[in-house]
Amino acid sequence: MWDGGDAYERYVGRWSRPVAVEFLRWLDVPPGRSWLDVGCGTGALTETVLAHAGPSSVVGVDPSAAFLELARQRVSGATFEVGSAVDLGERQADVVVSGLVLTFVPDVARAVAEFARVGSYVGSYLWDYTSGMQMMRLFWDAARDVDPAAAAQDEGPRFADVSDPEALHGFWAGAGLSDVAVTGIVVPTVFRDFADFWEPFEGGIGPAPAYAATLPVEQRDAIRDLLRSRLPAEGPISLTARAWAVRGSR
Repeated sequence: MWDGGDAYERYVGRWSRPVAVEFLRWLDVPPGRSWLDVGCGTGALTETVLAHAGPSSVVGVDPSAAFLELARQRVSGATFEVGSAVDLGERQADVVVSGLVLTFVPDVARAVAEFARVGSYVGSYLWDYTSGMQMMRLFWDAARDVDPAAAAQDEGPRFADVSDPEALHGFWAGAGLSDVAVTGIVVPTVFRDFADFWEPFEGGIGPAPAYAATLPVEQRDAIRDLLRSRLPAEGPISLTARAWAVRGSR
C-alpha cells in the first residue's frame, strides 16, 4: 500500500506540505534544535523543517526504502534512514515530529511513548478522516453507495479512535508529556479538473486507492462516474483538508 513515492505525492503528499508549514508555525520551536521526523515518507515535513525551523540537524526515518529514495532525491540537508523511533536511543533529538503517520501504526500509545523517549518536545499531525479531509470523504461516500462492502475500508470509521482531538490529547498525556495542546489546521485542496481529482485514486497508494485497485473495472468506473456527477463539471474543484495537530513536552 505504501511502495510508490510518486503516486503518494499525487495523492496526498502535495497537500501535506501546506499543512506542515502551518504545523511548524504552531509548534513555534526556537532555531538551533535537532529534529527527528518519524515516518518521514517522501520528506514533505522534513523539507519544511529545513526551510522554516532553522534546525541544527534533521534526521528522517521511515520503513519504506522507496519513499526514502524519493526523499533523498528531493530534499538536501537532511539524513534519511530506514527504521522507526524504536531503533533510536533516548534523547536522540530535541524535537520529534511525525506527519500523517499515527493512523497507520498498530499501537499508537506505544508509538507516542517512543517519541517521548527519543525527544524532549513531541508534535504530530494527521488527517481528520471522519469529515475534514473532503477528497477522501467524497470518495468513500461514493464507494459505499456503489459497493456496500466499502464500509469496512472507510477511513472515517476505521481511524475514528485516533483522528480525534480528545484521543490525541490522551495519547500525549498518557506518554508523560505535559503542556499538551491540540488544534485543527485547514488548508485548501484545489484540483485543476476532475481528472486531477480522480487519477490519484487509481495509483494504488494509500487506503482508498488500494481499495479501488481491488475492484472490478465496472465498479471502479461506477464510483468515478458518481463522483463526477457530484463535483463541478468544468474548471477547478475547490475543496479543503483538515488535519488535527498535537504537541507536548517533557
